[in-house]
Amino acid sequence: MKMYKLTAFSAAGEKLLDETFEAEDDVKAKLQAEYLLKEKNLHDKTHRCTSSSGKLILFHS
Repeated sequence: MKMYKLTAFSAAGEKLLDETFEAEDDVKAKLQAEYLLKEKNLHDKTHRCTSSSGKLILFHS
């Protein structure tokens, strides 16, 4: 399992979410990140998900 970091921000730059999770691969990590954002009603906020190696998996501004 690989580690991933999901972060979401308000328009003012305040960090709204800073969560680390595990997933089997990048595809599953993207799906899990999207699920977490929708669950916390943050899918319309600026967000990013990165792998432990620094690869950008998901981004929205």
